[in-house]
Amino acid sequence: MVVEQFSQIKKAKTSYILAFILRFIMKKIIFSWALFCLAIASIYGQEQTKDTIAPNNLNEVIVIGKKSEISQKQVKPLASIDEYLQQSGKIEMIKRGGYAWEPVLNSMATERTLITIDGMRIFGACTDKMDPISSYIEVSNLSEASIKSGQQGACHGATIGGAIDLKRNRSSFNDLGWKTSVNTGFETNSNQKIFGTAVNYVSDSFYIDTDFMYRDADNYSGGNSQKVLFSQFRKFNISATSGVLIDKNKLVEGSIIYDKATAVGYPALPMDVSLAEALITSLKFEYVPKSKKLTSDLALTNWETKIYYNTITHKMDDTKRPAVPIHMDMPGWSDTYGFYSKIKGVIENHHFNVDLNSFYNRSIAEMTMYPSDPNENLMFMYTWPDVRTFYGSLFLEDNIALNAASSLKFSVSLGNHFNEVADQLGLESLQIFYPNMSKSKSRILKSISANYLHYQNGFEYGLGIAYGERAPSVSEGYGFYLFNSFDRYDYIGNPGLKNENSVEGNAYLGYKNKSFSAKLTSSYFHISNYIVGKPDATVLPMTIGASGIKVYTALDYATIFNTDLNLEYQFDSHFKAKGQLVYNYGKDLENQNLPFISPLRYSTALNYKKDRFSAEIMIQGNATQTQYSPFYGEDRTPDYAILNLTSSYLFAINESKLNVRAGIENVLDTYYSTFSDWNNIPRKGRNFFLNVTFAY
Repeated sequence: MVVEQFSQIKKAKTSYILAFILRFIMKKIIFSWALFCLAIASIYGQEQTKDTIAPNNLNEVIVIGKKSEISQKQVKPLASIDEYLQQSGKIEMIKRGGYAWEPVLNSMATERTLITIDGMRIFGACTDKMDPISSYIEVSNLSEASIKSGQQGACHGATIGGAIDLKRNRSSFNDLGWKTSVNTGFETNSNQKIFGTAVNYVSDSFYIDTDFMYRDADNYSGGNSQKVLFSQFRKFNISATSGVLIDKNKLVEGSIIYDKATAVGYPALPMDVSLAEALITSLKFEYVPKSKKLTSDLALTNWETKIYYNTITHKMDDTKRPAVPIHMDMPGWSDTYGFYSKIKGVIENHHFNVDLNSFYNRSIAEMTMYPSDPNENLMFMYTWPDVRTFYGSLFLEDNIALNAASSLKFSVSLGNHFNEVADQLGLESLQIFYPNMSKSKSRILKSISANYLHYQNGFEYGLGIAYGERAPSVSEGYGFYLFNSFDRYDYIGNPGLKNENSVEGNAYLGYKNKSFSAKLTSSYFHISNYIVGKPDATVLPMTIGASGIKVYTALDYATIFNTDLNLEYQFDSHFKAKGQLVYNYGKDLENQNLPFISPLRYSTALNYKKDRFSAEIMIQGNATQTQYSPFYGEDRTPDYAILNLTSSYLFAINESKLNVRAGIENVLDTYYSTFSDWNNIPRKGRNFFLNVTFAY
C-alpha cells in the first residue's frame, strides 16, 4: 500500500488552537456579512446619483503576472498552475499525485468544462486524465487565468460548467528595450528544485518573449512525515512568442510552447507516466482599424484571427511499481488543428462580438499487456479507437448598455459536432457491445444565455439564465475497458448517448468602496441526460482485481448548486484582510450525492505591507464531508485546517530588482486529505519554500 490509512487521531493542543482560530474566523465572516448587508441597506436609503461609466461584465480573473514582475503578484510566485487556480471560489482540483491536478469548475470535471490556452482548444492524450491542459503551461509565461462560469464560457466551445482560458504574457510596445529575469526556488518537502529564465525584447515594430522553466521534485511527505511514494516528477517548459507590426494597426504574431515531463509518479493510481510531451503552436493576425467608424452607427474595434496546431504524446507505464500482476504499456496521442476568427464592434449602444471557431482532433490510445509467461501471446487493444472529432460553431454576443448603470447581455451559439471511429479493429471491438453502431455520428449543439447587470455607487448585482448542450467525451462515447482506480471498475463507452444539456440560473451581489469589498455569487444547474457509468453484471472486467464493468449511460437529470462569498477589508495603508467561504451541493434524480462535491470550505488571510517588506498569515480548510457518495465510490473525509506563513522583501539595485520570498506551508504539520484527493492520498505536510527572482 502506497499510503497508510488516514489517521483519525489529532494532537489535542493543535486541535484546540485550530478550533479557536476557526471560531474566530467564522465570527469575523458573519460580522463582515452583517456589515455588508447594512451597507447595502444604507445605499438604498440614500438618494441615488447617476454613474457616468457603463457597466461591464467582469468574469473572475486570477492575475498571475508578467515575466519581469512575477514575484510582485503572488505570495508564492513560483507555485504551480494548480495552486494558482485553487484561489478561485469556483475551482477545486482533483489530485492524483504531486503534479498535474485536474481542475473542477462549478463542481464539474473536465468532461463538462473547457480549458484553453489563449483561446486554443487542446485535448489531453491520457485516458486516466493524468494530463489536464493546465499541466502544459507554466506560471512564468502566464499573465492571468480567465474563469467564465456556465454558458459565459460558450465563446470557447460547447460546455456545461464553464471555461478557463489561460492567457499568456505578451509584451507591450510601450515598454521598449531588453528585459531579463531569473527565477529560482526550493521547497523542503519533496526537495523540489525550480529554475527559470525569461528574456524579452521590444522595438517600435517588433517584440519577442522567451521563457524557460524547470522543476525537479522527489517524493513528498504527508503530515506524519511518511513519504508518499511515487509522487516525484521532473519537467521543463520552453515558450516563445514573437510579433511584428504591419503598419501601425496590424499585427502578426507567432507562438510556440514545448513542454516535457518525465518520471512522473501518481501515488493514487496503479501506473506512472514515463513521458508527457506537448508541442503547441499558433499564428495570429490582429487588426485594429485606424478609423473605427465604418458607418455613422457602426464601429469596428478589433478583428483577431488565429490558426493553431498542437500535438500531445502521453505514455503510462508500471515498470517502477513492485508486484505488478501483469505489465502494461498504455501510450496515447492527441493531435488538434484549429482556428478562430473574432470580430468586436459597436452599433449605437450595442457592443457585439462575433466568433467563428472550429477544430479537428484525432485521439488514439492503446494498451499492450505482457503476460508473465513469455510463451503466451501479447494482448493488445485500443482504449481510444482512433476517434476523429470535427467541430465548428458560430458564437454571437450582444452587450446592450441600457443606461450608465445597467446593461443586458445576450449570447447564442450553434455548433456541429462530428465523431468518426477511424480504426477498423477499434470499431469492431465496440461493435461487440453495440452491433448496430455506425462508425460516425453527427450532433448539433446549442447554447443561449441572457444576463442583466447593474452597477451604481459601488453596489452591483446581476441575474442570468442560460441553456447549453455538450457531446459525450471520447471516453464516454468510445472508451474501451478504461480502468478507474477510484471505484475500481472498468468503463466502456456508449456511442448512442444523447447530448447532455443544462438549464442554468446564476446571480451575484456585491459592494465595494475604498476600504471594503464583498461579493456573493451563486449558480444552479439542472443537467438532463447526465452522463455517468452504471454497473453491468453481464460483462466481465478485464483488469485484474476490478470490481466489475460500468457502461456509460445517462440519468434523467442531476442538479448542482454552487455559491461563494469573498470579503476584503483594507484596515489602513499597511494591513489588509481577505476571506472566502464556498459551499457546493450536488444530487442525482435518485437523491444520491454526486461525487467530488466540495464540503464547506474557507480561507482567511491577513496581509501586511510596508515599503519593500510584505508578510501574510493564512488559514484555510474544509468542514467534515457530509454529502459524500458511496454509490460513486467516495468515502467520508474529515475536516481539516492548515496555517501558512509567508514574507518577502524587495531589494532595488540600480535599475534591477531582487525579490526574495520565503514561507512555511502547513506550519503545524497537519496530516489531512481532502474530498478531491484521489483514493485519499494525503496532501503535503510542513513545507518550507524559498523563491528568488532577479529582474533587470
